[in-house]
Amino acid sequence: MSAQEEMTRREFVKAAAVAAGGAVLLNSGRAVGQPKGERPYQSAGVKVLNPQNRAPMSLIIDDSTCLVNLAHFGIPQFAEVWPNNYKQDWRKLPREIPDSFVRKFGRWCRDHGVKGKYSIVPYPACVGRLDRGLPGWSRKDLDQSIKLVREFMMPNWDIHPEMVTHTRVIDLATGQPYPQATEKFMENWGWSQDKSAEVLTDYMTYALRILKNVGLDCEGITTPGGFGGQNRDNLAKATLESCRDVFNAEIPHYFRDLFTNDRSVTPLVQYASGLDSDDPKCVVSIIGCTGDWFGGWDGLVPGSVDKFITEDLKGGRLGQVIDKGEPAILVCHWPGIYYNGEEIGFNIFKEVVRRVHSRYDNLIWMKLSEISRYWAAKELTKIERKGAGVTFNAPFATPGFTVRLKSFASGIPKLAVNATPVKLNRVKKPLLLKTGTWHADDGNITVCFDLPKGKSTLEL
Repeated sequence: MSAQEEMTRREFVKAAAVAAGGAVLLNSGRAVGQPKGERPYQSAGVKVLNPQNRAPMSLIIDDSTCLVNLAHFGIPQFAEVWPNNYKQDWRKLPREIPDSFVRKFGRWCRDHGVKGKYSIVPYPACVGRLDRGLPGWSRKDLDQSIKLVREFMMPNWDIHPEMVTHTRVIDLATGQPYPQATEKFMENWGWSQDKSAEVLTDYMTYALRILKNVGLDCEGITTPGGFGGQNRDNLAKATLESCRDVFNAEIPHYFRDLFTNDRSVTPLVQYASGLDSDDPKCVVSIIGCTGDWFGGWDGLVPGSVDKFITEDLKGGRLGQVIDKGEPAILVCHWPGIYYNGEEIGFNIFKEVVRRVHSRYDNLIWMKLSEISRYWAAKELTKIERKGAGVTFNAPFATPGFTVRLKSFASGIPKLAVNATPVKLNRVKKPLLLKTGTWHADDGNITVCFDLPKGKSTLEL
C-alpha cells in the first residue's frame, strides 16, 4: 500500500513514488488487467451470482510479520533513498508489535466472523530471516510467534509474503541486500519494473520458500509499494508460476491495486489456460476498495470511520461498493492497526464492522483465496442450457456456487454431480440460501450448491 494513498499511476512513473506499504492506488482510469486468456461458453440464460447471493467482504492487512514493527525498521531505509519524504522520528516507534496484540486482534475477528489476508514479510526490513532467526529476539520468541500465525491466524487469514524484505532488494546469489541503497535497488520502487517473468518468479520463489520453511502455506502474494507497477504482465505470470511451484497452489492470486473512485473492484481472472485439460491454470488479481483510513502505514496518522461508512449508515465508500454487488475489500497496515499500542486503527475497524453489519444483512466475510476461487469458477465454468437442463463443466471447484435462471416448470430442481443425485432443500427467503438449497420467485429459480471440478447437471 502506498504511503501517499492518492498517488496515481502517472505520478508513480514521474516520481518513482513514495511507497512504504503494499499496493499502489490507481485512480487514473487506465486499464490494469493483463490478458484474460481462455473463456468458455456460458449461456446467457444462466446468471452466476455472488456466493450464497451475498456481498463478499474481506480485510487486507499489509506490512505485518512476526514481531518486527516494519515501520520502525523500514523508515530509516526509505529515508536513505528519499530523505525529503521520510522525516518521521522512527526511533519513537516501538520496535515490536507483540504477539499479545496479534492474539487479541485475531480473537476479536474470529468472534465477529472477519476474514482476510495477513502478510508475513519473510526477511522484514533485513532484520533477519524468519527461518534463520531475528537478531534482537530469542529463537523461542520467534518460534512462538510463527506458531501463533500458523495455528491461530491461518484458519481465517491467507498468508502472503510481501516480497522478501519490503525494503532492500536481496541478491539471491548471496542472500544479502545489494550494496546500493538507491531507488533502483529497493523492492518498493525501481528494481522490479524491467525484470523478466523468470527473474520475478525466482525472487517470489525465494520469499515463498522462507515461509514454507517455517510451515506457513501461501496461495498468493502482496506487492510492496510500487513493486511491478510498470511490469504487470510479468508480475502476474511470476505470481502464477511461483505459487504453483512452491505450494502447488491451484488458483494463485495477488494484491497489487486498490481503487477509491467509481472504478470496478471486481477481481480480475487472468491468464486462464488449459480449461479442458487436467491442468487448468489462472491467476487472480484482487483489488481493494478503500485506502488505509485506519491508522496509516506508520501508525502516526489517525484515520476516520466515516470514510468507510458514516454514522447514519448512508454514506461512505463501503456502501458504494456493496450496493453494486462487488467485493468490499478493505485495506490497512499492521503498524496503523496497532498504532504504537494505542490501537486506534483497531478501534476504527471495530466500529466499521459494527456499522456495516447494522446497515447490511447480506454480507459474507471471505479470505482472498476464497474470493479468488469463486471468481475463477464464476468466469471459467462452461455453462450450457438445453430446455429444462443446465450442464456445468468446471475447471475449478468452489463452495456456495449460486446461479439464477428462468424456470418454466414447477417442482423441485434436481442436481446431479458425476451422475450422483444431490438433495436440494427449498428456502423461503434469498438470504437463507446456503449450499444445498434453492429459492423460487417471479418465475426465477436460484440454486446454491458446492460446484465440483468436472461435470454437474441441474434439471428443472
